[in-house]
Amino acid sequence: MSERTLRVGVVMDSIADITYKKDTTMALLWAARVRGWSLHYLEQEDLFLREGRAFGRLRDLEVHRDPSHWHDLGASEVMPLADLDVILMRKDPPVDAHFLNAVHLLGFAEREGVLVVNPTRALLECNEKLFAQQFPQCCTPTLVSCRDAMLRAFHAEHHDVIFKPLDGMGGSGIFHVQPEGRNLGAIIETLTERGQRQIMAQRYIPEIKDGDTRILLVDGEPVPYGLARVPMAGETRGNLAAGGNGISRELTDHDHWLVDQVRPMIRDKGLLFVGLDVIGDYITEINVTSPTCVREIDDQRGTDIAGLLMDAIERRLG
Repeated sequence: MSERTLRVGVVMDSIADITYKKDTTMALLWAARVRGWSLHYLEQEDLFLREGRAFGRLRDLEVHRDPSHWHDLGASEVMPLADLDVILMRKDPPVDAHFLNAVHLLGFAEREGVLVVNPTRALLECNEKLFAQQFPQCCTPTLVSCRDAMLRAFHAEHHDVIFKPLDGMGGSGIFHVQPEGRNLGAIIETLTERGQRQIMAQRYIPEIKDGDTRILLVDGEPVPYGLARVPMAGETRGNLAAGGNGISRELTDHDHWLVDQVRPMIRDKGLLFVGLDVIGDYITEINVTSPTCVREIDDQRGTDIAGLLMDAIERRLG
């Protein structure tokens, strides 16, 4: 148990509606409680700003390892967020205006000395699909555009292409267009909202059949095992939310090379908890909002990834 008792806030989706068996945020909360830290629960709607200070309607939270009763919440209490030591921002995407406003409010608490995980500046700067494009040596050929002609030309050049929105999650809105180009026009029109919305096109990576591997980094250091999310038969998406099957595997030498490419910037931005999505030899996304897959890796490998993150938080707080 930690010698210092920290006050930990968590901003998340409704805790009553999580998928208990695989929810990563629960692992983080359990790890904090093992250290004797107190937990305080908020949803985005509980955040507010008054006279330049960030406040929240917080409820004391107790968590249990019980699939039929995993939490208890206390009465709501208004308090300055600066009364907390650390806030875990675990609201799932989409990164919409509501999410970004919440991050801005957390920034006020950050300026008063609260550690926000991940830092608000990084959450605002690092779109999970575009962030990876800062490392083109790690990525399959990619185009971001809202122009029909450019997107069609990319498909004509690469023949086998994935089209996806820039703000989706869990595999939502992802289309695989093969060389014959079936429904290409309709897909581009729908995703770009008739040319009004930027989308991403990437050359298809056939190694997706072996899985889309989530590699977790804690304070820039990779967990030695990733989770290969293998698509269902007939699917091109490995996401667990899209029915993929999660199989843990050891990181390869090339995985470590990819980590080495991104580590300096991840550390420079103060990112404590990051998930790389890797298909074959390529990074496809860098997840910074609420990385998942902790429970699946822990269950298969006996690791304690959430414990590593709590240790990193304690070091960051000094």
